[in-house]
Amino acid sequence: MLPGMSLPLHIFEPRYKLMVGVCLAENLEFGMILASDKGITTVGCTAAIIRKLKEYPDGRMDILAEGRTAFNMLELFNEKEYHEAVVEYPPESDAIQDAAREKLLNEAFDQCLAMLLGQSWAGIHKQAGTPLSYQMGAQLPLSLEQKQGLLEMRDEGGRRDLLLRWINELLPQLAHRQRTRKAVGGNGHALN
Repeated sequence: MLPGMSLPLHIFEPRYKLMVGVCLAENLEFGMILASDKGITTVGCTAAIIRKLKEYPDGRMDILAEGRTAFNMLELFNEKEYHEAVVEYPPESDAIQDAAREKLLNEAFDQCLAMLLGQSWAGIHKQAGTPLSYQMGAQLPLSLEQKQGLLEMRDEGGRRDLLLRWINELLPQLAHRQRTRKAVGGNGHALN
């Protein structure tokens, strides 16, 4: 999860039903970290429960969560059914404003969104206070590792440069996909 990113979640495990119940009752955020075959990362993102979408008779629920702030996990506790941790919120490096570079990023991102979603960056609600790189990253088809890489960077300028590189690698693939769809659409056959 990235700051500013919305994520619908289906809560079904007893430990997470308990944790979400506490978060809802006490208006608390919870933390999300990446777990993989290699273990768990130590950099994660807090998430606020925006709303409970549905509650099932057996206690399962669907919620909408939104990423808030990147954190570093310092110590993990297993005293309750769900994990708790001591975390710190690392400071961000001040972003150096480079208008020409930002214009390139915005144009490339807008082109990418047009091909992916059929809409422009101007049509997407932007969140004040959330770094631009996180907002853009939340809209792109990035792998979990790429999202984790963005989350671990504490420099907005570096995240923007990385996004621009990824977008420039993605654009030719999206253009090829569009050309293929048009060609296939013209002969009565669909893509397999």
